Amino acid sequence: MPTTPAGTGRHRPSDRLLTVLTCPLCPSGLERADGALRCAARHTFDIARHGYVSLLTGHRRAASADSADMVRCRGAFLRAGHYDPLARTLAGLATELAPPDAVVLDAGAGTGHYLASVLDALPGALGLGLDSSTPALRAAARAHARGEAAAWDVWQPWPVRSGCAHLVLNVFAPRNGPEFHRVLRPDGALLVVTPSDRHLHELRGSMGLLAVDPRKEERLRRTLADRFRHERAESLEYAMSLTAEDVAGLVTMSPAARHVDDGELRRRVAELAVPVRVTASFVASVYRPRER
Repeated sequence: MPTTPAGTGRHRPSDRLLTVLTCPLCPSGLERADGALRCAARHTFDIARHGYVSLLTGHRRAASADSADMVRCRGAFLRAGHYDPLARTLAGLATELAPPDAVVLDAGAGTGHYLASVLDALPGALGLGLDSSTPALRAAARAHARGEAAAWDVWQPWPVRSGCAHLVLNVFAPRNGPEFHRVLRPDGALLVVTPSDRHLHELRGSMGLLAVDPRKEERLRRTLADRFRHERAESLEYAMSLTAEDVAGLVTMSPAARHVDDGELRRRVAELAVPVRVTASFVASVYRPRER
């Protein structure tokens, strides 16, 4: 997962993307202009050689983003298939929630792995992933032939047209409820994935992983309640068999990487009896927008 191979060479964002994006500095639409996108007021945004559109400028730059090491480890972990059951679950839900030619937005898309799985399941869909990490965007821009990527801080108002999206994905990423609601069509859906309190619990003590609040799902529903009604939730739990390299990558790709240095991580991993049986446990929640 996903099955569609990334393109070769420089990725050129599709013209259909121009029906979704807007200028982040004014309300205008965007047009192509010599390797960039430009609005009527001549605000210009480069298309990076890796294929994503650079929309973050000046004070709008995100305060933090995934590092190159975090992205590298996440890519390797996902390619190894450890979260494939989650990707399949999202793809299955997407076919129920969105038409084949949907516009799908992924808020905090990372490497584009889950967006690519959804696009595989929706044969005519366009996907747009928003993220603030340059290393992640380089991967996301090539993750799927119908997937686009744009540099943006998802906490800020999005440079996306109101009511353009059939489906918004939010997988382990910041949740901007007002923008979810604004960009969704009235008949659209929001699909949020959160870890349950059992997720990776075997590694929390030894690897210093952060505990998950057992009331996380309840807090999520309260946060979104003003703009969304909760339709249903689907739980997914299974066991993973991880090597020492897998565990090191899993820690490095998580927020715990900011609290455990490389030497300490290597020491802790060396003490494990591998392979390690570790629980993957997620909740995929479907929300529908309330009437505007």
